Amino acid sequence: MRLRPGNIIKGNVVEIKKGMMMTKIKVDIGGNEIVTVMVTAAALKELDAKVGDELEVLKAPGVMAASSLP
Repeated sequence: MRLRPGNIIKGNVVEIKKGMMMTKIKVDIGGNEIVTVMVTAAALKELDAKVGDELEVLKAPGVMAASSLP
């Protein structure tokens, strides 16, 4: 999939709920809209995401999240 600005939504992490295998991350993308992203425990560790952090969410048939780069 080609990445372009239309595929990427930036937002701030408002909630993280860890499960045994999967973690639910809620991302506020503005306009009273919250996107929920499910990631594995390994992906959460790699993202090192915390409440308040900015994430980029990739819109796709499957959704991925990535830490914003400076």
